Amino acid sequence: MSEIIRRDPRREWIARNRLHPDNAAVLAALGVNRGGGAVSEWMGPNGVVRKDPRAIGFIGPNGVKRIDRSGLQQGGQATATTTAARDSRRTVTIDQPAFLVAVVPDLTGGRLSGHDKDLLGLARRVADADAEQPGAVVAILFGEYKGEGGGELKEQTLGEAGIDRVVHLDDEFYAGFAPEARLAALSAVEREMTPRFWLFPDSPLGGADLGRRLALRLGERAATGVWQVEADNEASLGWRCTARGAAGSLDIQRPLPRVALALAECAEPVDETRHAAEHLTLAASIPTTLSRIEDLGQVAVDPAGVALAEAEFILSGGNGVKQWDAFHHAAKVLGATEGASRVAVDDGFMARDRQVGATGTWVTARVYMAVGISGAIQHLQGIQRCDKVVAINLDPGCDIIKRADLAVIGDSTQILAALVAMVEQQRGGQRDAA
Repeated sequence: MSEIIRRDPRREWIARNRLHPDNAAVLAALGVNRGGGAVSEWMGPNGVVRKDPRAIGFIGPNGVKRIDRSGLQQGGQATATTTAARDSRRTVTIDQPAFLVAVVPDLTGGRLSGHDKDLLGLARRVADADAEQPGAVVAILFGEYKGEGGGELKEQTLGEAGIDRVVHLDDEFYAGFAPEARLAALSAVEREMTPRFWLFPDSPLGGADLGRRLALRLGERAATGVWQVEADNEASLGWRCTARGAAGSLDIQRPLPRVALALAECAEPVDETRHAAEHLTLAASIPTTLSRIEDLGQVAVDPAGVALAEAEFILSGGNGVKQWDAFHHAAKVLGATEGASRVAVDDGFMARDRQVGATGTWVTARVYMAVGISGAIQHLQGIQRCDKVVAINLDPGCDIIKRADLAVIGDSTQILAALVAMVEQQRGGQRDAA
């Protein structure tokens, strides 16, 4: 047999074309997959091993490189492999911690958000810096919270996020916008536990306001906009933080103070250990004096007026949407903020400020419903921080289906019509019961 290396131009083109239906099979034939997700290296046409530097890690919206261990970055869906990895986590129990790191997550919608998990990852990093004298992470939770699998999995879900101790305050006194009541509770935790650090999410959902209030109460000069924390032996507390300043145009470095407000992607979430999440009860009573602020409840807001970057439920349309009037009606009935792919925007069906993706708006919705969107790489980058992705598409092999947590294969017009009818029927039944 001749030793001349012969090239197959068609196979090389398929290997480069990520959207080709035979791409995965060709890559598997050409090389090896050592990461369990997308192929990161393969044998080139000249016998040289080629590597894809983009296969491992990606740059997040805040400029921090992230490593995606779930497989969602490459469009792969977390399956039984991910579940097995979660079950095989190492269990860590800290009975006598040397110090405490207090974390007050936003807990939006009763669940830990991606920002909360990043913050807990930062707390875990600080607590585990000294292997001989490790610290414990204590989370102060206000209101009801829900686990990923239901109420019975609350403690397990919190432990997987890296929490050792939990102080749960679910009285109605802390419901809604009650900064004075929550500040009194945090002051009680400070007097009883004296944490070495207080970490808050620097977000408009409550953490930014509450963290600044606590810093003022404790007489501390809080660090805000923190996006990086590094060990520093010269600092008084052993850590040094880098924070965004001047409207994000420069970085400010200083020793990490007791109170810090961190941005999203400040650290990697915990994904290798499971902790106890032991519930604690405060011994001292918390004053329940009448607050000077009265929460009158939430005000209904037109979803069409909500910015994409702040929307929690987005109904996004693409090239597969054929009846846009039905699409707009479905968004109105579902109470969703409208989004679109670049193709739909370029064709004039949606405004430019409704474009989702790396070339449009990065979104962090709780639920992102993609209708008739194939899933270009720029679009997948823009929705990578969404908690749940629902895809409606005719093509079961498109990339958005691989990324989706729930995929519905079928005609988008018929599926949206059935969904609208179901919602209207349920609302009609509720009105009749009332």
